[in-house]
Amino acid sequence: MTADEHAVHGPHTHDHGPGCGHASVERADHTDYVHEGHAHTPHDDHYDEHPLPHLAHAGHPHVHQPGCGHDEVAHEDHVDYQHDGHRHAAHDEHYDEH
Repeated sequence: MTADEHAVHGPHTHDHGPGCGHASVERADHTDYVHEGHAHTPHDDHYDEHPLPHLAHAGHPHVHQPGCGHDEVAHEDHVDYQHDGHRHAAHDEHYDEH
């Protein structure tokens, strides 16, 4: 891949930005928005795909587990639990945003 090439996220119906409701993380010169198991950032007239950052979801009072009432989504080598517009994956003593 050359410097001019990059991974482009396909058609996207949601505009990401401050207050859009998705978890975000600041990177070198841009903001990645995390949802549906991936991260992307606005670029020209599309979104670029980026590696999923390690982004801890703080202060989560609910324990996710089979039968907890949230949809389970297989994601690589683990299960994410989907609710309130985002997905959580258990990691150490917290949940990661996915």
